[in-house]
Amino acid sequence: MKDRKNLIGALLALGLCGIVAVSLGAQVGLFNFLSGKVTASGVGQGIDGDVVVSVTADASTIYDVSVTAHNETEGIGTVAVAEIPGAIVAANSILVDSVAGATVTSDAIKDGVRAALESAGLDPAVFEKEVAAVEAGERTPETLDCDVVIVGAGGAGLTAAVQATQNGAKVIVLEKMPMVGGNSLKATGGMNAADTKYQAALGITDSGVQEFIEDTMNGGHGINDIDLVTTMAEQSSDAIDWLAGIGAELPKVAATGGTVHKYLHEPEDGSAVGSFLVAKLNEKCQELGIEVMLNTEATELIMADGKAAGVLAHDAQHDYTVNAGAVILATGGFGANFEMMTSYKPELAGAVTTNHAGATGDGITMAEAVGADTVDMEQIQLHPTVYQETGLLVSESVRSMGGILVNAEGKRFTNDMSTRDAVSNAELEQTGSYAYIIFDQRIVDDLKSTQKYIASGLTVQADTYEELAKAMGLEGDAVQSFVTTMDTWNAAVAAGEDAEFGRDNGMDDDLSKAPYYAIKIAPGIHHTMGGLRIDTETHVLDTAGAAIPGLFAAGEVTGGVHGGNRIGGNAVCDFVVFGRIAGNGASAFAAGD
Repeated sequence: MKDRKNLIGALLALGLCGIVAVSLGAQVGLFNFLSGKVTASGVGQGIDGDVVVSVTADASTIYDVSVTAHNETEGIGTVAVAEIPGAIVAANSILVDSVAGATVTSDAIKDGVRAALESAGLDPAVFEKEVAAVEAGERTPETLDCDVVIVGAGGAGLTAAVQATQNGAKVIVLEKMPMVGGNSLKATGGMNAADTKYQAALGITDSGVQEFIEDTMNGGHGINDIDLVTTMAEQSSDAIDWLAGIGAELPKVAATGGTVHKYLHEPEDGSAVGSFLVAKLNEKCQELGIEVMLNTEATELIMADGKAAGVLAHDAQHDYTVNAGAVILATGGFGANFEMMTSYKPELAGAVTTNHAGATGDGITMAEAVGADTVDMEQIQLHPTVYQETGLLVSESVRSMGGILVNAEGKRFTNDMSTRDAVSNAELEQTGSYAYIIFDQRIVDDLKSTQKYIASGLTVQADTYEELAKAMGLEGDAVQSFVTTMDTWNAAVAAGEDAEFGRDNGMDDDLSKAPYYAIKIAPGIHHTMGGLRIDTETHVLDTAGAAIPGLFAAGEVTGGVHGGNRIGGNAVCDFVVFGRIAGNGASAFAAGD
């Protein structure tokens, strides 16, 4: 202590401010000898690469936390970036609650704080104290009035909100999560559509409405509602045009798994379609002045004279009665509700899910309470390319652009572009029930999502096939088998024929541009095809088959569109087409039309 005082005195005598730079391992921190505070940086691993955090603290107190650099997804990770630093400072603890739906980014920030503290010579354990739960206070009753209330701010809900508002309706959107987007943010491929202007410009003439209907029915094993499928296909081109009208163009066209036709429409820059569309829809909601209430959970439908007339909801401070002329349920599926899923498919217990935390089937439960019917509830889809450690979905676009799957023996084992259920089942039959998805630099250059996989540490890579096999952990004969597999695949692409497994799409280019990449993947719960039974006007039907007046639904909360297996790219088409129909129907009903 005496030496410290002498040093401070010497610094002041020299006219210095009392702040000197000191080396802190690999970091450089600023140590204020008058206050004992240190500012240092640390890094955590986010979804899309490094999350860099700056921390100011002393031995007992965290004074400031800020995220200084990141590449996290707008509307998901950025919510954690905005909320977690302040929460850590307020609690003086790293163990604050993660932002629901953005746990990876939340954890990356916390890890960055730990690293910064260690770099500064401080003990992170001091700040690993449990944070007491905030007791819920008495909520204040409040009544809100609107023409249309929409429950859920995912793709379907936002689409319906924009459409209804464009029709002149006053709209309120309720979202229980701290962010908009829902499962729509998880969509990484594109949107299927037929007979679009983009297909015409590219000379694609064999991917029309009838082919779209046939492929969707075949992919769904024929149990889909043919009327819903026909409506989706027939209105898909208009949906593409409508999106372009709000600044969300999808001009790139490719094939998707389970079809030989080119329906899949993607953003020009290769962005994941879900986050791209959610951002555009949210911007339009803001432009139109639509009230979107986050962290607000709807719990019950209000019925009056046999009609849906609003919802009961609450946030931390209020109990809301939202009176409306019509209600749209757009709450998504139940792929994060294992109790509900396993009641239909017990074998899914313990499986990893790609679904966001809010996908718990709330809209289905609310509607069933007023007599709504459901359909296909046991139809739950596995996606074949899921990174198991985080539940991150590896885009189907990787395969549609020429990527392939190999097993632990270094061999292909199925038609990589078959339907999701077929590919998932084939993976489960392989050694260890996993596989690797293989792609090259050409795909990385053209597909933005692959660049995120690399930045996030999901991939291994090498400049030769043999080196990649070893980086994947293959040994012995499996290494040469992998080299042979790659050579055979490239020859098949050159010949235009996959003699091994009959793949007939995603074969425009081979995998010959080094470096080469691999991600270890396995099947994960992805989509719940079942849900509320609706008609082609998105009216929710009761158990007698009659429409419940004033109650509409769109998106994954509904059933019937996808049957026994959803074709990749159809969920986005589903939420845009039927979101618009719901917006039109609800606004008309509320207006008395």
